[in-house]
Amino acid sequence: MYEELKKVIAESSNIVFFGGAGVSTESGIPDFRSVDGLYNQKYKYPPETILSHSFFITKTKDFYDFYRDKMICTSAKPNKAHYALAKLEEQGKLKAVVTQNIDGLHQAAGSKTVYELHGSVLRNYCMRCKKFYDLSAITESSGIPKCTCGGTIKPDVVLYEEGLDDETVENAVRAIAKADVLIIGGTSLNVYPAAGFLNYFGGSKIVLLNKSETCFDSKADIVIRDPIGKVLGECVL
Repeated sequence: MYEELKKVIAESSNIVFFGGAGVSTESGIPDFRSVDGLYNQKYKYPPETILSHSFFITKTKDFYDFYRDKMICTSAKPNKAHYALAKLEEQGKLKAVVTQNIDGLHQAAGSKTVYELHGSVLRNYCMRCKKFYDLSAITESSGIPKCTCGGTIKPDVVLYEEGLDDETVENAVRAIAKADVLIIGGTSLNVYPAAGFLNYFGGSKIVLLNKSETCFDSKADIVIRDPIGKVLGECVL
């Protein structure tokens, strides 16, 4: 399978990568649905409840207690997968990364065209005056972070009950629709509407890199169960 993937990459100049939490687990960032993931840990409230818009509005301090503890990982560094994708873009082969992750590691590795479907922990804004803040506004504060105007600072991430950014969605769908090769990595493909974007792909090859089975396996031309960093690290020359 590795040689087959190397051949697909070598022969394509229009690849799009669609990735999820499994891309960043090798950087030490936990995913949600694995045995050790956030959904299988015990909190006062379920993580999917805490990470909802209504919870953020009604229990803002509880939201930030969880968010600082579990959603921010300042020590995380890009892994082999991130660097391999950045290299493919530099070679002119990869046209875009479409990611469900909010950690900013693709950009840290050097990727330029990254569509962050669920936003980024690195960006934060005042809900009142819209002033933007970097991550330190959250990490260096306690309780509910406040803007200089007195408004509440909110992470620029898409919470449950919130819609995706229209421009990001349009760019992501356009890139997927135009691609010849779609590489899907580190995602269960259970999160919608993001997973539905794959239906716009009309190219020739689908590559699926994921440790567990997904609903998309039967549509893929190549399926590899090994860690993504290992696969891309060996297949991107």
